[in-house]
Amino acid sequence: MNDPLYNVGQIINTHGIKGEVKVRRITDFDERFRPGQQLYWVSEDKPLVELVVKSHRVHKGFDLVTFEGHHSINDVEEYRDGFLKVSSSVHEELDEHEFYFHEIIGSTVYLTSGEKLGVVKEILTPGANDVWVVQRESAKDLLIPYIEDVVKDIDTESKEVTIDPIEGLLD
Repeated sequence: MNDPLYNVGQIINTHGIKGEVKVRRITDFDERFRPGQQLYWVSEDKPLVELVVKSHRVHKGFDLVTFEGHHSINDVEEYRDGFLKVSSSVHEELDEHEFYFHEIIGSTVYLTSGEKLGVVKEILTPGANDVWVVQRESAKDLLIPYIEDVVKDIDTESKEVTIDPIEGLLD
């Protein structure tokens, strides 16, 4: 595998006894879990495993996925805590103001005044809009809603984001 791989989910547990796994989604693209989708399982100190999605459903806010050739809990237990990734070759062109998570995570966040706030460490997808988790050096993490009123500029080349916080956001 020579193409870069990008996270789409983390297997957090098994589900039932028929080889289904519970996935914490790290993507906005539902098609990443459609049957036939090629995924790669990656975990520290273990060899990469190629997987093909057999089935997918959503249950209580989590994606439940089965893989071809994995018919029981015994076949998937070792995948717990590993990450599911896709090859960069399956990325599509996005519309203006749309970004892949890997383009935002690791970006330095600045106020419009130029003051550095921190670095985007994670993106949450709780509902109507994404929320960027910004790790600060000497304060607790900051949650930035990805909305036009707050996020003013994104430069994916230099990995910099400029925000104009709404009242109470920095408290």
